Amino acid sequence: MSIVLTRIDNRLIHGQILETWLPHVHANCLVVANDEIASSPLKRMMMEASVPSSIQVEIGSVEEIAKLFLSGDLDGRRVLLLFATTADSLAALRAGLKYERLNLGNLHAGEGKTQCSCTVFLAPEDIENLEQLDHAGVDISARCIPADMARNWRRLIPAKKAAP
Repeated sequence: MSIVLTRIDNRLIHGQILETWLPHVHANCLVVANDEIASSPLKRMMMEASVPSSIQVEIGSVEEIAKLFLSGDLDGRRVLLLFATTADSLAALRAGLKYERLNLGNLHAGEGKTQCSCTVFLAPEDIENLEQLDHAGVDISARCIPADMARNWRRLIPAKKAAP
């Protein structure tokens, strides 16, 4: 199994993932690690139905997906792994799901969040989660679509934009 992209996108499976990212990274397996979607049969069914039949789809809780990766059942697959939040991505890493890079795609605006790019809004707890992921050796960058240039996440934070 090869993780070809690990991305935080709170929309999870949507047109941009299906039309740009899957072809760009040549993924043949789409994995969603999200407790809310995993526990909602209707939401899960709608996401699964939106994916072409040529792409394997796995949707589960963060813990279930971490176990799936550790099981070896995805060996031989090119996996695009999706999280909805920074908390989910950190929980998965702590549960043993190893990934080297993390793409910040879309984290929507909300109360207490600061706009860091056109598609990334971070709350203080998001920044703390990213700090922990970074400290664990995960290379984190923001990139909305494949044509965009990846930008180091630290350069997005207003107080740190001037830092190298």
